[in-house]
Amino acid sequence: MLKKREGFTLIELLIVVVIIGILAAIAIPKFAATKDKAYITAMKSDLRNLVTAEEAFFSDSSAYSSVLDSTHVNFKWSTGVDGTNAVITTGAGFWTAEVGHTQLAGTKCAIAVNTVNPLVATAGDGEPVCK
Repeated sequence: MLKKREGFTLIELLIVVVIIGILAAIAIPKFAATKDKAYITAMKSDLRNLVTAEEAFFSDSSAYSSVLDSTHVNFKWSTGVDGTNAVITTGAGFWTAEVGHTQLAGTKCAIAVNTVNPLVATAGDGEPVCK
């Protein structure tokens, strides 16, 4: 009488491992690009929120602020957005801001209100752009 075996053969297991490896090789680069897009979106979102905070400060004091603290513009950067090295330039009726992200070396995002954007001169007023 023949014994009935249960389970998978070695060949079947190897085929499954190869298929999983191929799927992982396809999915991992796409996931990395998605993370970069999320970091850029966080920087752009923070810059849009900074516009709201600066305009609120301007309505109270008739000037823009280059200081982001609780006594001036009460604003907090998102996690990873390098707000400590943010370049905020203000003048008579205009301001610009430029930020980076700790996970994206070499990528900067900027916004400008009532002046030319420091990264992309053709960007619209109050439009965050990245380069």
